[in-house]
Amino acid sequence: MDFQDFVPGEEAVAQIKADIAAYEAERRQVQRAVLWRVPVFVGGVLVIVAGVGLTFNLLADPSEQWLSAPHIFLYVGALAALFFAYRQAVAPARRLRNSFRQKVLPAVFVFVDQLRYRNGEKPYTFEQLPKEVTASFTTQSFGDVISGTYNDFGFELFEVRLSRSGKKNSVDVFKGVVVAFGAAVPFPGLLVATPRGGTLFGFVRKMLGGKAGELKSGVAAIDARYKFTTDNTKAARPLVTGRLAQTLQWLIEGWPDRPARVALRGETGFLMMPHAKDFFALPSISRRLDYDRHIAPMIANLGSLLATAALLRKVNVPDQAPQPAEPEAGAEPPTG
Repeated sequence: MDFQDFVPGEEAVAQIKADIAAYEAERRQVQRAVLWRVPVFVGGVLVIVAGVGLTFNLLADPSEQWLSAPHIFLYVGALAALFFAYRQAVAPARRLRNSFRQKVLPAVFVFVDQLRYRNGEKPYTFEQLPKEVTASFTTQSFGDVISGTYNDFGFELFEVRLSRSGKKNSVDVFKGVVVAFGAAVPFPGLLVATPRGGTLFGFVRKMLGGKAGELKSGVAAIDARYKFTTDNTKAARPLVTGRLAQTLQWLIEGWPDRPARVALRGETGFLMMPHAKDFFALPSISRRLDYDRHIAPMIANLGSLLATAALLRKVNVPDQAPQPAEPEAGAEPPTG
């Protein structure tokens, strides 16, 4: 895979840079607006809260000034109002970034056909994501969702944060990017590759119950990093020792600090790549947008993920049997 395979042509790059210039002009206007909107919106809420609090003081016992039950409810409501006011104050910046994505992404990701972009919506393939590869979670939130076709196969890529609520706090079980893709040849069952360590592997075995079988690839570097679990050992073995192991080796070399997860079930496959930040994040409204610094990495990230998905979707494709050589003209047929 070469990065240049994913780079838009010169005309497309020139148009993207022109769109960036237009974005920059509007960004400076929006930045100035946000600079006054935040103190006005937030300050307005604080003034109202202070006024209501003073009114409560007139009705409260002298020993409960600012601390009466109505005051406590007021403070709780004020926190929610401050959050809402701040979001409204910075809303123009959020709308500008989203409109820029909607306009520019089809040109940036020129190697994706029929590209569609959404943000914050539930991906269509999320319900198909096997629990065996996500572990147990209680809440989910979504960021960018990109779908389309690449090299004649359809995919859906989405940012997701999966969390499990505890007694005292919430713990992330996964935060990153998921690529859902159609398998070239369906896998008859479930095959999961998960990083060693933590509790995820035990959760997989629990989900599969007595049908769980653990396999090894035979490659020390991969077996030290991954565990392979399946409910169809016979069908999974050639994949684990073959193309799946090769693709995971490529992932380890490309992203050594991000242990990916892979799941194959029937006609659908999933690649889960941990990522602490937004995968397609634009800089804040206070920072200048630059093609080389911000747009080119997006192209490289999406191109790499789709190239990996293209390999994973073919791990169950059988190797072609060698064709018998054509007999030479005039040769005697074999006798037995």
